[in-house]
Amino acid sequence: MSAKSIPSRGLFRLKGGVMLADQFCNAIGVLQQCGPPASFSNIQTAINKDQPANPTEEYAQLFAALIARTAKDIDVLIDSLPSEESTAALQAASLYKLEEENHEAATCLEDVVYRGDMLLEKIQSALADIAQSQLKTRSGTHSQSLPDS
Repeated sequence: MSAKSIPSRGLFRLKGGVMLADQFCNAIGVLQQCGPPASFSNIQTAINKDQPANPTEEYAQLFAALIARTAKDIDVLIDSLPSEESTAALQAASLYKLEEENHEAATCLEDVVYRGDMLLEKIQSALADIAQSQLKTRSGTHSQSLPDS
């Protein structure tokens, strides 16, 4: 996967989101212009007693909030795209720095693993000594408890 495919994929997603938002806005406009009014008087009075009779202003506020949130999402997507200043040389330098950090981390990890192996050997040796001591103690008590014949 090349470095150019990532920004173009982000642009494609951004363009798709803008086109989808445009289609939703157009669909809502068509519904508002052409849709026949529907009467839900029984349900409307039972559920929405406290709401005003003309909810158009509330819908306008809701749609304004949704549009503002979508605009903020688009700004975040645009900010996440690489800048024009990002040249091949800058990307190479950044990769080189990341590789150096990776090598340093690998060296650190090897050191920690080595020390862990040394501790494991000491623990295993100590456990072996404890097991030998227990065997000697048990065999010593066994030979003392048996009568000499």
